[in-house]
Formats: sequence, C-alpha cells, structure tokens
Amino acid sequence: MARIKVGKRPPQADAGGEERRSEPPAGWRGAVQQYVQACNQAEVELRDSALAGIMTDADHRLRLLHRLQRQRERAEERDLLTSQCETRAALVKVNESGAEVSVVLQLHLKRHVQHKGRQYTEERIERERIWLAPAGADGSWRLTRVEPLVGERRPRYGHAAADSALAEHRSYGNGGGSGIQPPGAPRPFLNYGVVPRINTRSRASRYRRELVAAYADQWWNEPNPAYEEFEVNCTNYVSQCVFAGEAPMNYTGKRESGWWYKGRTGGQEQWSYSWAVSNAFQLYLSFPRSSGMRATPVESAAELELGDVITYDWNGDGRFQHTTVVTAFDGDGMPLVNANTVPSRHRYWDYKDSYAWTEQTRYRFYHLSDSM
Repeated sequence: MARIKVGKRPPQADAGGEERRSEPPAGWRGAVQQYVQACNQAEVELRDSALAGIMTDADHRLRLLHRLQRQRERAEERDLLTSQCETRAALVKVNESGAEVSVVLQLHLKRHVQHKGRQYTEERIERERIWLAPAGADGSWRLTRVEPLVGERRPRYGHAAADSALAEHRSYGNGGGSGIQPPGAPRPFLNYGVVPRINTRSRASRYRRELVAAYADQWWNEPNPAYEEFEVNCTNYVSQCVFAGEAPMNYTGKRESGWWYKGRTGGQEQWSYSWAVSNAFQLYLSFPRSSGMRATPVESAAELELGDVITYDWNGDGRFQHTTVVTAFDGDGMPLVNANTVPSRHRYWDYKDSYAWTEQTRYRFYHLSDSM
C-alpha cells in the first residue's frame, strides 16, 4: 500500500526568511495528499475550513461538519487540548477509470491530548472511499465524493443470532451453563502461549484487569493469529481481551448458548454468538449466573473500571451493534476504550467522534465481577 504521513508542524523557511512549503505530487495523488493534510488540520482545529477548496461533496462536508462540531463541544466541556495530531494514510485500493479515480483510503489518526494535568494519546484507524476528477486545465484534481466506511454499524450476523441467544437465556435462565466444563467436555483449541488458561478450574479466581488492558493495547491494530479475524471484529476482539484477563469460558458447543471459542474446524465456525456478536454478548452479560463470567449493569460510564465493557446501540432500537473495552482513564477518571473493526486505542468512551454515532445512540455499561 502507498503511504502518506502528515502532522501538525511549523512551516519551514528559506535562507531569506520566507515561508517555504513542500509541493505535493501532481495529479490525483497530489489531491489525495492535500486531502490527508486537510483532514489532519481539521482534527487539530476541529473545523472543516481546510477542506473547502479541495472537496466538492456537500453531503460529506455536512456529515464531517456535524462530527467536528460534536468533537469541539465535547473538548470544550472536558477542557481538553489537542497539542499535536499526526495522520498516516495508505492507499488500500485504487481504481482508475477514464477521467475518474476512486480510492479506498485508510487514515491512521494519532491525537496527542492534554487533559487536566494528564497527557495521553488517542488513536483510531478509519477507512473512506473517495472519488476524484480533474478540476481544470491546470491539471488540478478535486474530490467529488467521499463515503466513510462505517464498520461499527455493520452487524457480524443477522438478528437471528441475538434472537437465538435471547431464547436460550429465557429457556435456561442461567446462561445455558454454570461456567464450569463437565468432565470429558471438549476443550476449545487456542494458542496456549498467548492465552494459557481456559475454564477447567472448579474454584473462582480473580479477574485480571491489568491483563485485559495489556492485551487490548497489544492487539488493537493487528489481529492475534491465535484467533480468526472477522470482517466485523469488535466483539471478537473484546471477548479475547476479557478472556486474556482470565474470565472463564462457558463452553457448551452450541452457538446460541454459553460464551466460548474453539476456532474453525473443517471450514465450520466453532464459537458462540455471544463471543462474536455485540447484541448476543450484551445479552450474555445481562443475565445473572451463579458462577463463571458475571457482570453487573451500571448506570453510567463513571462507574466503570479497567477491563469493563460498553455496548452501543446506534439507532436506539434495542439492538446493540458495537462493543468496546475500558483500557485507561482521562483526567476526570472517565473511561477511555479500545475497539476493533474501526481499530481504536484510548478513545473517549462516548464515540461522538464516530460517523456511526446518532442522536438516538444508547449505551449499556457492564462492570465485570472481580471474582469469577
């Protein structure tokens, strides 16, 4: 993939003291580089003025304007300052057809922030599909259309996955099992060098929150080869993080019950819906059980601890589409989260900087038990 890197830097000057800026490449590649620079500037200033001259897509500019406005209001409320932003871009796919060029562009945004005496770095990796066309006889190009690829809004499975999980909970009332594997039950295949313990123990142990955060930071932007990587990977990733904290699997061998992962056998998917589907996972966390992984729904994000979980219902219709795990805290003690599908590290929990967010967005906050 071709790569571009920009950041907030002071302009250089020549020997006479005049400001000197490097010239971007010619043609559509130059327009892409200008767009990346403008995106980086917008992330620092939280305004879209830098994009006005290079993008003619009014719909996307309005979409971006709303997102930047939410970010600006949130930064003012939190008294947060962005000291620097770096944006790396990669051309994932290029299609040149006549006078039009379409590109799938990957943007890795790294924001260095200061918040009430604390400094930390937020990161996220987004993808957009952009279309470009010549703008005039001078050889310049303009972006004619921008389509964000909003991975957080795409469910891994249809509604049947969560519906079957809900039916299982209603039928058995205890999550389909005690959380302890019966003697002789098949054990999930895993890379034991990465996650050495599965639930074969007969007594409770402590949830290792620091291991959850360490695993989440290690694998936030690349897949752990011990597991399958899904196109919609957020809940699979969070399940891995929670399991790395020694939360016990509840292995039933049935996709609609328990919380377990066995891998892919003979081309067949061997994992529970609750391992991979946000709505099924939050249902699993919602129902009480006497042993194994247990969680308590709490009223606000302020009540969460390291290794706790947030699920997101973008449409407010009761079906949750995204899952994150708490990995750090800001200067107010509010959660910063990691996620996948759109890889994110130490992102502020409310996700108002996402195109997936709407005014109807609802959250559920789960505090996982210290004893499992």
